[in-house]
Amino acid sequence: MRSRVWRSTTAVVPGGLLAAGCGSGAGETADTAEGKGDSAGRPVTVTDCAGAKTTFTTVPERIVTSNASTLELLLRLGAGDKVIGTGFPPGKGTLPGELDARAQQVKVLGETVIPKEKLLGSGADLYIDTFAAMNMGGGMGDAPTEEEFRAAGIKHTYLKSTACAAMSKAPVTDLSAVESDILSLGAVTGTTTRAKELVAGMKQKVDAVRKTVGDVPEGERPSYFLFDYDAGTKQPMAVCNRQIANAVITLAGARNVFADCDGDFKQVGWEDVIAKNPDWIQLGVRSRGSEAADDKAFDEAEDWLRSNPATKGLKAVEEGHFLRIGSERTTIAGVRNADAVEQIAKTLHPARTGRP
Repeated sequence: MRSRVWRSTTAVVPGGLLAAGCGSGAGETADTAEGKGDSAGRPVTVTDCAGAKTTFTTVPERIVTSNASTLELLLRLGAGDKVIGTGFPPGKGTLPGELDARAQQVKVLGETVIPKEKLLGSGADLYIDTFAAMNMGGGMGDAPTEEEFRAAGIKHTYLKSTACAAMSKAPVTDLSAVESDILSLGAVTGTTTRAKELVAGMKQKVDAVRKTVGDVPEGERPSYFLFDYDAGTKQPMAVCNRQIANAVITLAGARNVFADCDGDFKQVGWEDVIAKNPDWIQLGVRSRGSEAADDKAFDEAEDWLRSNPATKGLKAVEEGHFLRIGSERTTIAGVRNADAVEQIAKTLHPARTGRP
């Protein structure tokens, strides 16, 4: 559902970035600052799914991101100069083109989750979590409370499309929540014009795919399993119907074999995958930082499926129906979600999409 543009002195962003908590309704599209240019529409208020508000009277100048996905979005928006640190940094070569060089200049506050004291003492005025309730284990202490964030002068928000996914009331079948996150980030960081451009580019790609495969009947859609190789092979991690990947798969004209699972992720058994017997399997490895390293990881994932007694008889394995698409492009909010939709559709529906 698309929400109205609020005509008031405050630009209210009810979708998108989640402030201090999460709830349902992850599929709603955010409003943006009023269309009078990137400096208009102050203050900007972002709200979570339950209605809790965080207000920005000025553009944040010192932003810390929890991981590479939010960092990438800020770089694409042109707000990368405001990022003073990140956790889960992107490996060298992970991001495309010029974004990679700029990402490598951002200070790494934690190779994984940023330690609590380092985050609170970072000097940030905004911390953006990609996921809700990150556990700062491993001897790094507990996650800061909202009171501790306030005491440190840090506003704490999340990417709603991932943080609230598990609590969405309905299956996620489009990218409106991702688009909402981008528009909200644009409103907060004063880059509304660029945010609208990014969303328009995504819509153009997805709309083109819809025109070619959107009318494929449910029963004729190839079944599809995203194999998260890096999540472990003992028990596969399935993407459920509230996860962004479900939208990517659906928009591409396929059927997520675990679309009957309410939530974002769920550990399943290989017997469950065997029962589904997917037509296609995505080798969803996480970026290793270079094309050669990624290819090696894709090879490893494919070899494991081909050699494992429990999986080598799967239809997709026997027919060599593998897609080499990184996990991040499919499961975490970003501009490249639209690229994944396009790539999957061209692979699964070559006759419709004109792929040779």
